[in-house]
Amino acid sequence: MRITRYFAVTTVGALLIVGSPCLSRLPGTTLPVVHASTSTPNSGVAPQYDTTHVYVSPEDFDRFVASLLATFGGTATKQGVFTVTPTPSSTMSQLVLTPVGTLSVFGFKTPVPYPFGAERTGYLVTDLDGTTRTAVEDGADVLVSPFNDPIGRDVVIQWPGGVNMQLYWHTTAPSYKALQTIPENRVYVSTNKVEAFRRGFLAFSHGKVISDDPHAPGVEIGRPKDIYRRIRIESSFGKLTVLVTDGHLPYPYGRETTGYEVANLADTLAKAKAAGVEILVPPYTIDHRAAALVQFPGGYIAEVHSPVSN
Repeated sequence: MRITRYFAVTTVGALLIVGSPCLSRLPGTTLPVVHASTSTPNSGVAPQYDTTHVYVSPEDFDRFVASLLATFGGTATKQGVFTVTPTPSSTMSQLVLTPVGTLSVFGFKTPVPYPFGAERTGYLVTDLDGTTRTAVEDGADVLVSPFNDPIGRDVVIQWPGGVNMQLYWHTTAPSYKALQTIPENRVYVSTNKVEAFRRGFLAFSHGKVISDDPHAPGVEIGRPKDIYRRIRIESSFGKLTVLVTDGHLPYPYGRETTGYEVANLADTLAKAKAAGVEILVPPYTIDHRAAALVQFPGGYIAEVHSPVSN
């Protein structure tokens, strides 16, 4: 998709977890920082060009965009109606540029062609065909082969574990301000597929593992009596958190695709509530961050956090 991505597309996210004392402990221990191979070119640009894809109904579109801007600040591009898929369709589209992350918002006026709507993010790359080949070599599948959009080209890929993302390239290179804080793409992956995902995404992104904690506190996934595995990865595409889980997740965990870092969580939540945002999970403090889960008008669920000193 593009138009809203038209100006960018993002996101990603990977997460991992595992669970309960009555479940098998995840294999492996905490790993040292791991750097990916540099045998292939790094086609990532910068985190402000990696957008979270959000699909809302047309009647919720304006209210959703307004609530984002009221909560995080920033600006939005001019809204338009475009065809952003390789088959006939029509969608409202707008790019929201906030200091804490970029979002591509879609409000389809026609049924959404498969498999669009399942891709969590869009990554801007410098070479679409070359990057697609690299992704396949690193273990990704191509769900939608490269196609043209009004301002460039796109492809939809899937990583092991069922993580869908879109890669895009602009005919004219975009120019966005650097972000104040880098959002994290939050991806939930099973214990069976996490190593394949981790290995493939690291090679593709030329990223590094910042931490790999097999004893992360389960409160982060709504299971305060349990532990799970959490992997944090950073690359030129931004931050990625992989939650390795058995899939026994209480609502709304697993529904949030992006975590946004803000300066003060309490202040941000106050702004959010005034803009009609619902607090689904009240603030809790763990791993040097205060965090909460929220739902914006239109249904978009996100994690919001701010750093704290433990």
